[in-house]
Amino acid sequence: MAVKLRFKRIGRRHRSVFRLSAMDAHCPRDGRVLEELGTYDPTNKDTQAQITLKEDRIKYWLSVGAVPTETVASILKKNGITTR
Repeated sequence: MAVKLRFKRIGRRHRSVFRLSAMDAHCPRDGRVLEELGTYDPTNKDTQAQITLKEDRIKYWLSVGAVPTETVASILKKNGITTR
């Protein structure tokens, strides 16, 4: 099973909030999740409060071969979590 770290969209119309999730690569965007790893709220003005991450679990999923999407990889890089 190929695992990807990607965003799942939640929130209402014009007020998007995203959950960072470990998902099977074949599941749809808002489909079944293996584990929730954090949240991202791009509309929050406080940049420190925009992102909450479970760093230890993200590092675990990366160590077992999960592949982040481009957007997730850039956010992880900004927060000091290296992706291979």
